[in-house]
Amino acid sequence: MWLLFTVASLLSALGTVQGFFGKSLSESPEVNMNISQMISYWGYPTEEYDVVTEDGYILGINRIPYGKKNSAYRDAGYDVWLGNSRGNTWARRNLYFSPDSVEFWAFSFDEMAKYDLPATIDFILKKTKQEKLHYVGHSQGTTIGFIAFSTNPKLAKKIKTFYALAPVATVKYTKSLLNKLQLIPTFLFKMIFGNKIFYPHSYFNDFLATEVCNRETVNSLCSNALFIICGFDHQNLNMSRLDVYLSHNPAGTSVQNMLHWTQAVESGEFQSFNWGSPAQNILHYNQPTPPLYNLTDVKVPVAVWSGGQDWLADPQDVDMLLPQLPNLIYHKKIPPYNHLDFIWAMNAPQEVYNEIVSMMAKDK
Repeated sequence: MWLLFTVASLLSALGTVQGFFGKSLSESPEVNMNISQMISYWGYPTEEYDVVTEDGYILGINRIPYGKKNSAYRDAGYDVWLGNSRGNTWARRNLYFSPDSVEFWAFSFDEMAKYDLPATIDFILKKTKQEKLHYVGHSQGTTIGFIAFSTNPKLAKKIKTFYALAPVATVKYTKSLLNKLQLIPTFLFKMIFGNKIFYPHSYFNDFLATEVCNRETVNSLCSNALFIICGFDHQNLNMSRLDVYLSHNPAGTSVQNMLHWTQAVESGEFQSFNWGSPAQNILHYNQPTPPLYNLTDVKVPVAVWSGGQDWLADPQDVDMLLPQLPNLIYHKKIPPYNHLDFIWAMNAPQEVYNEIVSMMAKDK
């Protein structure tokens, strides 16, 4: 993202947006839409709900209850639910704490796995009167799945199959910016980033999306900024949607969550948040070091898709993960894929989604 800041600073110095960087490309209407509006824009039915977690966080979730009516395209027609984790754009409310408070942001992916995922799954099953569902996770969505399904056997029994895209457990070999952030001592990290939200989405991002990266001569630089973070795959990025991607990302998380990830890089382990001292860890865990998460306890059937150019879910970390999963039913490595290709690549339906739908169809 530093490249984007540099581009914006250059614009400021030049004192102009128009002209110098070329003609503005047409802006997608999705830039200013919320999730429901984007779903409707593409012709699907949509519903919105609030899920309240055991510890008081209110998570907005979205539902696509069925496929397009009278669609000329093949439509599997599944009931699709889109979840959110605490702290992102669509899950920034709490029954007890204001998002302006330090207390609101005192969480990491530990709490997402312990509270957010179980509450969301239970809400969906109650609403649909189903006993089980298929879980598709990408990136941190796989992390909280691995934690929740290994530590909460009751929850694991509610999952038919876990489809893990760009799976992240250990990040020992990551080449992402986490490598650089983990070099910053905790006290300095908090001095720089504070102790609340880490890198929220802001009007500055919207400016980058609609005024900077929407220029003919600059949008390739903006795409390269994404590649620097997640790995390279120029062929598969739909440049016409770059403004949509940048206008909604990043969605924000807590400083504590980012500290948890930097700890994971430093330790090379898949474990709970380190509270900074043996005494603090004993207070939280009754032991001087953070507990390890045991992947061999993930009894849910798991299907994995990983990328050969993924700098966050590095292939070496994925290779360490796979042998630990006792019920691995499928693995596909896509050599040119980076971390975001699983959700943005133009050929993702052919490489990933069609396979998932086919596997689901065999396990209705």
